[in-house]
Amino acid sequence: MKCPVCKEQMIVVEYHNIELDCCTNCHGTWFDNEELDLLFRSMEMNDAEGFVERLVIQPEAPSDEAKRRCPICKRKMKKQLIGSDPQVLVDCCPKNHGLWFDEGEVHHLVNSLNPGKIAEYNSEQELLVFLGEVFDAKKHN
Repeated sequence: MKCPVCKEQMIVVEYHNIELDCCTNCHGTWFDNEELDLLFRSMEMNDAEGFVERLVIQPEAPSDEAKRRCPICKRKMKKQLIGSDPQVLVDCCPKNHGLWFDEGEVHHLVNSLNPGKIAEYNSEQELLVFLGEVFDAKKHN
């Protein structure tokens, strides 16, 4: 799969049945719709099902950022704000294929959904901690 930002080939990173497509050039990350569902279920978010579908029907967030094309269907993606303190501007496929996160955006989203350090790992939190650490490490490189 090619990166919607820099058009470089992305690598696939797999962790506990969740596959993420990551660009080694611009450090963006593509979450397929199914991977988002798995991630949110692991975070015990009760309203996670249909997350991308709900984003698609919301009005687009204002942005000067260039439109990106979905790496699956090649349609222009919508800009949407998700999370809180701070909100994260992501690119959302209008055909529900998934979300594109620019470098650092997953880290901000993970922090806004689960603030603070998680002291003990358990099966539901392990993925969240892993993602937080991976994207925090990317931020410092």
